[in-house]
Amino acid sequence: MNLKKTYTALLTADLPAAEGWYTKLLGRGPDYRPMNTLVQWELFDEGGLMLSTSAEIAGRGVMFVYVDDVAAERRRLQRVGILLGDNIEGDYSTLAQVRDPDGNLLTVATLPSRAFPPA
Repeated sequence: MNLKKTYTALLTADLPAAEGWYTKLLGRGPDYRPMNTLVQWELFDEGGLMLSTSAEIAGRGVMFVYVDDVAAERRRLQRVGILLGDNIEGDYSTLAQVRDPDGNLLTVATLPSRAFPPA
């Protein structure tokens, strides 16, 4: 497999409400609306986020994002009405979590402090 890009795809019951919530979370609106049941953000060259009301495209899921500073991200999100849970001190990162309006779990984490063990 020669992967070029991956997307996190999350199912939503209310696309306009989810679009508003993720616009606050990401600090900007979506880049594309390829169909009336789907919006997508290009987050970086190799990946992005899709929100959809079509169960054929996405399913209830989780999204894990790395940031430089969980505390700074917590403050930014609080200003727009998104409240992260308490910090979780992991073996590699500091994590904080929040559920979107549809119950999808978002984990915000610092970059790993050391390499993960090989598989």
